[in-house]
Amino acid sequence: MPPATCLRCGNRAVIKRPKNHHKLCKECFISVFEDEVHHTITSSKLFFPGERVAIGASGGKDSTVLASVMKTLNERHHYGMDLVLLSVDEGIKGYRDDSLETVKRNAVQYEMPLRIVGYDELYGWTMDQVVETIGKKGNCTYCGVFRRQALDRGAKMLDIRHVITGHNADDVAETVLMNLLRGDLPRLSRSTSIVTGSASSEVKRSKPLKYAYEKEIVLYAHHKKLDYFSTECIYSPEAFRGTARTLIKGLEKVRPSAILDIVRSGEDMARLTPDKNQDACACDEGEGMGGCGSADGRTSGGEFAQMEAKLKATGQIAGFETEVTAKNDSAGDGSVKLPIRGGRGSKERSTAPMQTLGQCIKCGYMSSQEMCQACTLLENLNKNRPEVSI
Repeated sequence: MPPATCLRCGNRAVIKRPKNHHKLCKECFISVFEDEVHHTITSSKLFFPGERVAIGASGGKDSTVLASVMKTLNERHHYGMDLVLLSVDEGIKGYRDDSLETVKRNAVQYEMPLRIVGYDELYGWTMDQVVETIGKKGNCTYCGVFRRQALDRGAKMLDIRHVITGHNADDVAETVLMNLLRGDLPRLSRSTSIVTGSASSEVKRSKPLKYAYEKEIVLYAHHKKLDYFSTECIYSPEAFRGTARTLIKGLEKVRPSAILDIVRSGEDMARLTPDKNQDACACDEGEGMGGCGSADGRTSGGEFAQMEAKLKATGQIAGFETEVTAKNDSAGDGSVKLPIRGGRGSKERSTAPMQTLGQCIKCGYMSSQEMCQACTLLENLNKNRPEVSI
């Protein structure tokens, strides 16, 4: 059997893309991967010339590939950005201390300045101390809140208002599933948006690798011979995200496009949530770049809306639809009556005041409550801090 040839150049193929099973040579795969990230950046208008941008660097494959790709694209396409590496030291011995050594090497390799901020200096706690106090159950909640705020504080120290992270398509799909399984539909907008933050917040976040598969990130790092740290966090196996990840991987084996299908479904559902603005990739489906995953064998989305519009135009929709209402009284109009859901009823939602962004009374960090999440968690930790005998 003759060797497979590259779909683009005709040379011998060495890679079968997980996203769409296209067979490519090493050079074409690297070029396509970088072009797709560039397409995501330009179509979503993530940056502007002269902008100072901090790359959230952990030393892992995602942030290392992000730093490498951003340096390459910044130079190739003349973005005009000033890139800085920003790392968070959670204080996990045997994991973070080793990965930070990788980040320090990356800073030299990519010729980027590096700033490291630690939980101990920001909060007076390390994650080792947190786990020792509360146990492994729920520790990811503390770490997630602390880490998000640490990145913002680190960016503020550097006078930077834009942080980019290495979240990939697998991460976004996992978050979509987690929010659905928790019944937390309103959170879909923030978790699926390629840009988070607003004019009222101090730091905005973006995800240039939002539509890149984790497996392709690993392939890119391998063929570019990038220096990264591959060990998982020693406290993460207890996290709920691990369950969603296992489910995603199982779906991907059956249907390779499942990851991007879930991401797109999350984006579509996020548009239905009230008072949420969804910033999705504004790419042209016909370009074939695959940046948002809608090309290369995937559908463009919105088929049900198109079908509904067609049925309405032909007058056929009346025979297919059943009206579902939230009223308790009965009516003879053929509609199906459902009881009003308790707790968060529609009346309660419509009259509830909108949250306004203020400042935490303890640390001054932006918050819609009196105390930010980090200070609330710290207050709980400090109550349970063991007494030190002198």
